[in-house]
Amino acid sequence: MEESKLNDQTSLGINLKWLIQIIVLAGMAVWGYFGLTSRISQLEIDVLRMKDSVTMNSEFRVKWPLGQLGALPDDAEQNMRLGFIEKDMAKLEDHVDTLRIKTVQQEQEK
Repeated sequence: MEESKLNDQTSLGINLKWLIQIIVLAGMAVWGYFGLTSRISQLEIDVLRMKDSVTMNSEFRVKWPLGQLGALPDDAEQNMRLGFIEKDMAKLEDHVDTLRIKTVQQEQEK
């Protein structure tokens, strides 16, 4: 038997149909690989964005009721009005206390 050696004169006979199929298969494999890689990268980016949104939402959910992220202008106005109402209530309570004392004094005089 003749020993075959590979050198620069070696030729390979292949069917053209098989060559085209191999090229198409290789192209589809490369296209699929890069498609999957890009999809995985996009999903990783989406997960990072979601994590950031969840973190920001958690901070907002905790800090907003505590007033650490500021207040709405309506809240500031409401707080101001409540302050005035509290002052008025304090005056009215003082007035009621004064009237009670006067009533008690009048009853003691009788």
